[in-house]
Amino acid sequence: MQRWRSLEEMPPDWGRCVLTIGVFDGVHRGHAQLISRAVKSAAVRGVPSVLMTFDPHPMEVIRPGSHPAQLTTLPRRADLVEELGVDVFCVMPFTQDFMKLSPDRYVHDLLVEKLHVAEVVIGDNFTFGKKAAGTVDTMRELGGKFGFEVDGVTLVGEHAVTFSSTYIRACVDAGDMAAAADALGRPHRVEGVVVHGDGRGRELGFPTANVAPPMHAAIPADGVYAAWFTVLTTDEAGLTRPGQRAMAAVSVGTNPTFSGRARTVEAFVLDTDIDLYGQHVAVDFVQHLRGMLRFDSVEELVAEMNNDVTRTREILAAG
Repeated sequence: MQRWRSLEEMPPDWGRCVLTIGVFDGVHRGHAQLISRAVKSAAVRGVPSVLMTFDPHPMEVIRPGSHPAQLTTLPRRADLVEELGVDVFCVMPFTQDFMKLSPDRYVHDLLVEKLHVAEVVIGDNFTFGKKAAGTVDTMRELGGKFGFEVDGVTLVGEHAVTFSSTYIRACVDAGDMAAAADALGRPHRVEGVVVHGDGRGRELGFPTANVAPPMHAAIPADGVYAAWFTVLTTDEAGLTRPGQRAMAAVSVGTNPTFSGRARTVEAFVLDTDIDLYGQHVAVDFVQHLRGMLRFDSVEELVAEMNNDVTRTREILAAG
């Protein structure tokens, strides 16, 4: 899969393509349906499939400070999209100038003049252009004018719930990792670099990897979780590739037993003693075990942590 940081990276001999557009944060099951439609249509037409997304998140430019919690990093998003068969992952810089493009200019300048779209596959709630004035109907009108087809797709859902990034963020924020995983099609992942903490876990016999996630990362509600822990290596192209995963009991919160204040993500990785400091890692949250509790003694805390480890082994072994 080709990865472009803008349309300036397009090959000079670029022909026609099938395009799907969106933020695609999470690349959840609804997104997967949309992307698969584009990939299949491109295969039938014998042209490349292109997925266009944006960086930074449009809301951060439209209303600075309103960036929603991020379900996936851009490299992770690209990896997930590649698994779905997309030919080109294109990241458009979302700038003030880009934001001011009228729907007509958006379509003419980007989709027609540069990408030469044969078809555009978008969600039925998709909006585009200045003040989000463009809709699926607008895109169809412009498609008729410029000679491309438009497929407006209703995103899938179950039990009267539509799978959306907003819904998944709410599940993560509530610590409902089972519901989040159901909508994502996989456990919710938090990536970060392992940094030095206060060392208290090691003193208690539970040395933890203190994971520092990127800004805006969607962090689950305070509590203890069963999770999979993976060290991510980086190749020369800067693309993350998963290594062998390990079981982990993960604490999210402020360590109230020791009057902690800073909110942290600390993973006790089972059955390993390798040095993790400075490593880029991933934590895939599987199940909430309990809330963040304050214990009257260190002995009570250690007993509960042993119970957390036992339950983590049982849950992950069963799954």
